[in-house]
Amino acid sequence: MPLSAGARLGPYEIQSSLGAGGMGEVYRARDTRLDRSVAIKILRAHLSDDPEAKQRFDREARAIASLNHPNICALHDVGHHDGIDYLVMEYLEGETLADRLKKGPLPTGQVLKYGTEICEGLEKAHKSGVIHRDLKPGNIMLTKSGAKLMDFGLAKSNVFAVPASTELDATMSMPPGQPLTRQGTIVGTFQYMSPEQVQGKEADQRSDIFALGAVFYEMATGQRAFGGETSVSVMAAVLERDPAPISSLSPLSPAAFGHLVKTCLAKDPEERFQTVHDLKTQLKWIAESGSQTSVPAAPRSKFSWMVAAALSVVSVILAVFLWRALRPADPILRPLMRLDVDLGPDSSPGYEPGAHAIISPDGDRLVYVSQARLFTRKLDQLKAVEMPGTEGAFAPFFSPDGRWVAFFARAKINKISVEGGEPIFVCDAAANPRGGSWGEDDNIIVALGSNGAGLSRVSAAGGKPAPLTALDSEHGEITQRWPQLLPHGAAVLFTAHTAVNGFNEASIEVVSLADQRRRTLHRGGTYGRYVATSKDHGYLTYVNRGTLFAQAFDLNRLEVSGTPVPVVEQVSYSAAFGSAELDFSRNGTLIYGGGGASGGGLVTVQWLDSTGTTRPFLAKPGDYLYPSLSPDGTRVTLGVGGDIWVFDGQRDAGQRLTSGAGFQYPLWSRDGRYVLFRGLGGMFWARADGASTPLQFTQSTVPQYPWSFTADGKRLAFQEVNPQKGTEYDIWTVPVLSDAAGLRAGKPEMLPKLTFREGHPAISPDGRWVAYYADDSGMPQIYVRAFPDKNSRVPISNGGGLYPAWSRNSHELFFRTEENQIMVATYRVEGDSFLADKPRLWSDKRLANVGQWRNYDLAPDGKHVIALMPLEGREAQLRVTFLLNFFDELQRRLK
Repeated sequence: MPLSAGARLGPYEIQSSLGAGGMGEVYRARDTRLDRSVAIKILRAHLSDDPEAKQRFDREARAIASLNHPNICALHDVGHHDGIDYLVMEYLEGETLADRLKKGPLPTGQVLKYGTEICEGLEKAHKSGVIHRDLKPGNIMLTKSGAKLMDFGLAKSNVFAVPASTELDATMSMPPGQPLTRQGTIVGTFQYMSPEQVQGKEADQRSDIFALGAVFYEMATGQRAFGGETSVSVMAAVLERDPAPISSLSPLSPAAFGHLVKTCLAKDPEERFQTVHDLKTQLKWIAESGSQTSVPAAPRSKFSWMVAAALSVVSVILAVFLWRALRPADPILRPLMRLDVDLGPDSSPGYEPGAHAIISPDGDRLVYVSQARLFTRKLDQLKAVEMPGTEGAFAPFFSPDGRWVAFFARAKINKISVEGGEPIFVCDAAANPRGGSWGEDDNIIVALGSNGAGLSRVSAAGGKPAPLTALDSEHGEITQRWPQLLPHGAAVLFTAHTAVNGFNEASIEVVSLADQRRRTLHRGGTYGRYVATSKDHGYLTYVNRGTLFAQAFDLNRLEVSGTPVPVVEQVSYSAAFGSAELDFSRNGTLIYGGGGASGGGLVTVQWLDSTGTTRPFLAKPGDYLYPSLSPDGTRVTLGVGGDIWVFDGQRDAGQRLTSGAGFQYPLWSRDGRYVLFRGLGGMFWARADGASTPLQFTQSTVPQYPWSFTADGKRLAFQEVNPQKGTEYDIWTVPVLSDAAGLRAGKPEMLPKLTFREGHPAISPDGRWVAYYADDSGMPQIYVRAFPDKNSRVPISNGGGLYPAWSRNSHELFFRTEENQIMVATYRVEGDSFLADKPRLWSDKRLANVGQWRNYDLAPDGKHVIALMPLEGREAQLRVTFLLNFFDELQRRLK
């Protein structure tokens, strides 16, 4: 809370605010003991309990206390009052160099004068063993008595050593409050950082000299030495580019001064001035020599002018000849630079399909999905902003100009401005849309449904989608998804696959929009993306088992050439959806999430009771989905990376039942001997002890999901996508035949249909009722109907519900809300009537957000559930890796 005038901190009386920064607030105050003005800096209230912030605050006090010099702001006192830590410093009248530079560059005389004074103060600091590490115009005060250095909050003891590492890896900690001194962490202000600081290496006094060079450059020219629209582009400039010569921006500046600044800004610390004393000596020599750097030339004769002119002509000819002879045959490829970015406490990965984080075409902004909502963060800002009205959002994608983001939410496509405002409706979508791409002609190509339909086209302004492609049913194709419009809008890339194998065996297809001709570019991968490295040339990229591959692609011929080359490993991808956590900007940056096969994020598997008490079922978090408890409650089946595993909680050990073909939704047989699950091409079963490979139970060209058995285990209720309308679900039952060879299915029967979409059927313990969800009211609600017939239903939920589960030993029906909480309704049966009480909250604990996936199962005792629970703290945060200059790396790797 800001201090008001008249407030007291010990003997100091606050008079007015002087400003605030990320760490502290500064006030003008009166020292009542000595009747003098002082400046008081306090630690911001929200950081007072942060040990790292206090460490930085204390470090500043120790650093300044060790320094006594007329060109360093003096420290008078350190205090603590009513929970407030504060520093009492010399009160300086004047303006910061940053404020002065707003008026333009400084005259040469002032540049040299202030520059020498800054060097005097910095030399004192270095001799005292203090490295500033955050020199910038805002930390330099111009007073009547001269320049003074301020803000030693990032200072550290000087250990004059340069680490041997030359890796370009660094960690960019974007949220405030991250540790400031640990190895691999960037500290300072991007525009004035030395290359070694940008790379997360140790800073020494030569790092301060680099920052001084950037400050001197700005003093002389009025422009920053290293500019850019984003922090990432600024860091790239520091690492790779030299600023324009000072003489080109300030012709009257001494040539020797330009050479001095160039030496300060050398990328290699060994090439800079090694001490501030040497730099100060050079500044004094330039100031004493005036504006000239050599002896003035004597008046020339007419003949000498002719000779000079002739020599100039010869020089120009030689220069042109040498340029032609020595110019490189290929453009200089910039080095690959890696930045691992933690998006902060407001982010957490989920299980929604599609990439969770995308980068704007100009590389200036991130948009990411967290807790099924959209957030946006410009790369030069520390905090993300939630985009209002985006609840339920997934699979976002940018407009070509980067001003809009389109996304899917609750069977709709919407768009929203990155600058704010409410979402705008574009069109209705199916239950399972799978990606879109916004073209330069303001049309969107979209996969409206995961099964039963091809790609569609709709205007970004809104309207009715028109079919664009059809499934190749002759070859068993069941889905087309993750489209990308190629440059100029002439063709579309997309992923297609059949019911035979998972997405690692899918194909990358391209279709021409002019004549609808389709071509297979590659078989054995998913999430195909084109990256353009020139007007007509680029590369096709795709993901196979977590590795990103690239292959040369001719945009005009729509053909690939050469051999695919692996370029990035451990890219997070969804074996269930065929999507990958990656995106590209037009300026050559790749962002991706790491980890390989993924359902979306790490969760813990816990026992949970109605009091909210939890205890671990498995010791370690994992990428788990759709838990199902064995009939005796000792084992649980889980989906992990597209496979089904059985875990024993008592031994904390697991066994895989399937191998890489996109299996989902396991369900135990009533005797606990078998596990059924959804596969590509129908339902499958395997022995729970792992003694058999998956065997076909039913055959189907559309997805089928097993949900519940009758109490005797002789009939199975399952959910199936309607083959005529891929947006609808039907509930079926099928007899289950068991013998020595295993399980066999009888003839399926469809439950009489009441609405256009019904699912999650759960048969009651007495076999008389089936609970299920239907969403004809606009959101999924739980209903109960007589089983197996009767065309009537009893509503149970009133605020939404999914995944009903019956207690075996009490008249209770459980279900999960869309807010990931568990509800329970007590019921009774009177004759042929089913009567239910109003549902009540069973536990106030929220389960992990896994989108529409199942995240709990009821234990046999009816008093516990096995639940996927969210991680907490830093472990739950979303992390993204930036690969800058990635397009240059592709050209280097695929020569």
